[in-house]
Amino acid sequence: MATAPAISTRSLPSFEGLRPSTVRVSLVGLPLRPAGLTQRPVRGLVVRAATSIAPKYTCLKPLADRVLVKIKTVEEKTVGGILLPSTAQTKPQGGEVVAVGEGKTFGKNKVDISVKTGALVVYSKYAGTEVEFNGSNHLLLKEDDIVGILETDDIKDLKPLNERVLIKIAEAEDKTAGGLLLTEATKEKPSIGTVIAVGPGSLDGEGNRKPLSVSPGNTVLYSKYAGNDFKGSDGSEYIALRASDVIAVLS
Repeated sequence: MATAPAISTRSLPSFEGLRPSTVRVSLVGLPLRPAGLTQRPVRGLVVRAATSIAPKYTCLKPLADRVLVKIKTVEEKTVGGILLPSTAQTKPQGGEVVAVGEGKTFGKNKVDISVKTGALVVYSKYAGTEVEFNGSNHLLLKEDDIVGILETDDIKDLKPLNERVLIKIAEAEDKTAGGLLLTEATKEKPSIGTVIAVGPGSLDGEGNRKPLSVSPGNTVLYSKYAGNDFKGSDGSEYIALRASDVIAVLS
């Protein structure tokens, strides 16, 4: 029997607080390639794991415009009390700010971070670097990756930051132009909605705020694959995106 190949981390650069280990992968029980068939290369699955900070480090201070967020615990049960398997648990996109950097410099002006320690925030889905620190999972990200401040459990109460815009998505059409009923699977997701809230605007080269060109109450058309989708407590769908992804105001 062939010996299982071993992959050792000893050949990789070592970092303080991390210990090298050997991972052994067994090939026993795997189906062999039938004769005459061509094996196609398979793209590897990339798994994003948290960087573990050794216990001897008791302080983590973000630099510049970065923010350290303690990630909200994943919900293990539904509202009705049904236990969810790990594959069905929704990855949280929110948490509590526990530390902030000193801010960002624009020319001769220095602008402080717009969120404070203790604020409950929502951030972009794939933003930042995940770290395990003091026994809890945290996310180290740039302020620009924070979508807004959310002090309740309902996304409609989101206060967008910078040039972010919160939009309530219009309901999908139930019928075609010819009157045929559409199923949920065939309904086209609309790219139209009503602006609920807007951020204070982006910063120019001198660190001054530039007000946004859309306002709450505007009906807008936005880019189809932009932003982060959320569902409100009443079942309504919302999207938070950058003002630059809004392409037209409808009236």
